[in-house]
Amino acid sequence: MGSVRVRAGTAAEVGLLITRLVTGGDVTLPVRVVHGKLDGPVVWLDAAVHGDEVVGVEVIRQVLRTLQPKQLRGTVIAVPIVNVLGFMTGDRYLPDRRDLNRSFPGSARGSLAARVAHLFMTEVVSKCSVGIDLHTGADRRANLPQIRADLDDPGTLELARAFGAPVVLHARLRDGSIRSAAAESGARVLLYEGGENLRLDEYAVDAGVRGVRRVLAALGMTDPVAEDPPPTLECRGSGWVRSRRTGIAHLDVQLGQEVAVGERLGSVFDSYGKTLRTVRADRDGVVIGRANAPIVNRGDALVHIASPSAPVIAVDE
Repeated sequence: MGSVRVRAGTAAEVGLLITRLVTGGDVTLPVRVVHGKLDGPVVWLDAAVHGDEVVGVEVIRQVLRTLQPKQLRGTVIAVPIVNVLGFMTGDRYLPDRRDLNRSFPGSARGSLAARVAHLFMTEVVSKCSVGIDLHTGADRRANLPQIRADLDDPGTLELARAFGAPVVLHARLRDGSIRSAAAESGARVLLYEGGENLRLDEYAVDAGVRGVRRVLAALGMTDPVAEDPPPTLECRGSGWVRSRRTGIAHLDVQLGQEVAVGERLGSVFDSYGKTLRTVRADRDGVVIGRANAPIVNRGDALVHIASPSAPVIAVDE
């Protein structure tokens, strides 16, 4: 990893140079390598590709705490904070205002985002056959714990089922994303979504930790977990119900709730309390995301519903 050699049966922390601050200080990509004593797959774990997403950082911390190099079969390369500069300020984006998850595979001579992406691809992804990319909902949105992946690939589907999230969603590859770039290099990737940005939602952390451990066990890297994965709903697509009026939204549905087409999800009111619009489901399915910001404009996303029979569409990553 970089210029550091991590011997079998040991673990080490490595800082890969990203850039230098105007003050002259170095900004490095924090990496922890757990090199198992026995042969096995090489897997990466990453979080905070968006700097305001902290759930995955805690997931990786808890997973690393339980990994013992002398018992591990294979290698885990963990990058708990990919967007270091964004994470320091609680900003989703990098200082150049680019979305890092639209900048892969990057370039050694490109923008700051492109150079971070290139470094991550070169030093991490290129060495791995499997990756788990940990995310949360975007600004003031909460997500049900879920896996988004290419369910048409049998190997990826097997790993997604092993993770054991409440929902597994078939999602097309997004240009510039880690999943897309990693797929080009031959790696299988699970994208985990859970919780809200800038929060350590325990339900999302717990589901993420359990899921990562199950995947490592399914790959034969650790001993089998004591519990079987819970039932998972496999969905082929999803869509957001959007506000048709500007006002104050009161949503009555919760994450994980099953809904039917036409079912009332909440209402949008004006500042005097007059009902402007009733929000209704546009499909049968399960709620996998919802907006938590009460003030909405016409067209804003309110409730994200996944359905086993819905047409496959691209979703945010």
